[in-house]
Amino acid sequence: MTSVQTPSWRRRALWPVLGALALAASGAQADSYPDKPITLVVGYPPGGSTDLMARTLAPELSKRLGTPVVIENLGGAGGAIGAQKVASAVADGYTLLVAANNEIAIKRLVAPASVKYEQRDFTPLGLIASQPMVLVASPKTGVKTTAEFLKLVKANPGKFTYGTSGVGTALHLAGEMMKDQGGLFMTHIPYRGVAPLTTDLLGSNVDFGVFVLSSGLPLIKSGKLIALGTTERRRAQATPEVPAIAETPALKGIDISSWFALLGPARLPEPVQVKLKKALAESLQAPELRKKLEETGSAIAAPQLDLGKFMAEETAKYKRIVEFARIEE
Repeated sequence: MTSVQTPSWRRRALWPVLGALALAASGAQADSYPDKPITLVVGYPPGGSTDLMARTLAPELSKRLGTPVVIENLGGAGGAIGAQKVASAVADGYTLLVAANNEIAIKRLVAPASVKYEQRDFTPLGLIASQPMVLVASPKTGVKTTAEFLKLVKANPGKFTYGTSGVGTALHLAGEMMKDQGGLFMTHIPYRGVAPLTTDLLGSNVDFGVFVLSSGLPLIKSGKLIALGTTERRRAQATPEVPAIAETPALKGIDISSWFALLGPARLPEPVQVKLKKALAESLQAPELRKKLEETGSAIAAPQLDLGKFMAEETAKYKRIVEFARIEE
């Protein structure tokens, strides 16, 4: 059988037509969006601060988008496995990421060989909230304030330890920032999560710790651990009695937080982006959501914030800390 091929000039003439048809199909899909459930991927196990953020946000997004919004926990590699899934997903708006700064802005700096995605592989939809971290002391240290912490550690270089829930996390970077600005020499002890760190702090096996505020609040309020200061420039609304670390003159440059953002795969259709951004902005104004997040020490993001620019600026800040401390996984 003789095959009949379309001449090349005719194929070239068809390209604009086929492109227009593809755009029309894409537009029709965007107009009907969403017509099935949306998945929010969380790159951590249930119970952590990112998971809490996603579970607080999901019902509000569902109300405004008129479709179920379900959580998929995909823990591992410090959030990178979940982020990779979304970066590789079809750009149709049905697979989104509730991301933390660890996997979006820090992970690639400390483990470049293991991270296969970049920020350009995501469509930034909006910042959800930020939350300070808190420096705490084991009761055995006898330390009650950041000034006392500085005095004790400086007088005993190399003697004291501080713990976080992992190498290369925002918590680790906060600790190294304090070491840099305060001229401190103390040893970082990484843990596989908050629970074992808490156990060792309560058992006086580690001297100090850095927690996300929502994780540290129950221990602080019960008096089991001593809150020395929070890591954002201003005091946290949830703990106005706890000074900001920056109130101590030697550490006045400390200003770092954990933040959470809603991202989609790169090249999300513009009409889908518009719907998601509108739903997110309206969700963040919902009184019930604001109350829940503010009780955990979170600050709701400003709706006009440029997330792409914000992420670039945060990454530059983390890069300086990573290079100072020579952090790598």
